[in-house]
Amino acid sequence: MYEANTAVIGNVVTVPVRRVLSSGEQVLSFRMASTARRLDRESGEWTDGGTLYLTVNCWRRLVDGIDGALGKGDPIIAYGQLRTNEYRTRDGVHRHDLEMQATAVGPDLGRCTVQVQRRPPLRAFCGASAAQPADPAPTGADSVDPEAATTLDAG
Repeated sequence: MYEANTAVIGNVVTVPVRRVLSSGEQVLSFRMASTARRLDRESGEWTDGGTLYLTVNCWRRLVDGIDGALGKGDPIIAYGQLRTNEYRTRDGVHRHDLEMQATAVGPDLGRCTVQVQRRPPLRAFCGASAAQPADPAPTGADSVDPEAATTLDAG
């Protein structure tokens, strides 16, 4: 199977939905749209080109990171593996859908501001011993209000 990894910049166009599969694994899915914009040099105006729509599927730790943090209308950057999904509708019409199995999703900081709340690193991936104590919780100026950490200011 081919692996086409790419980044797509756009907006969330559906409410992200979290599902639990029969295996117990969780997936969070949403649709996003990316519209090409070009500057018309004659008029000096920006014009919209075609729009790319795709379904973004998020797995494992990404589910918890996105759930509640991103919503419909938010500007995002999604990175992952692209695939096409071919199917027939109930009416027998043959359709194609573009899907991304995301490995990273985040707000587009060129179009919004955020407050980041870092989670502790996974020790297995950091090369640290499991016997080492976790980093102490941040205090004072380093602490982040969890309520504010998931808000986007798309302005």
